[in-house]
Amino acid sequence: MPLEAGLLEILACPACHAPLKEQDTELICTAQDCALAYPVRDGIPVLLVDEARRPA
Repeated sequence: MPLEAGLLEILACPACHAPLKEQDTELICTAQDCALAYPVRDGIPVLLVDEARRPA
């Protein structure tokens, strides 16, 4: 289930403060040097650095 556009506009990566983009069931940091992937569980973004997946 996609997030509301207004919500996605105000969310930012907690690690580097770059904008996030929605991809499948994750929010991906748009900063190339960060690129952390934050899970979205039951429609709720989990914006905790400890829960983020590191880029491959």
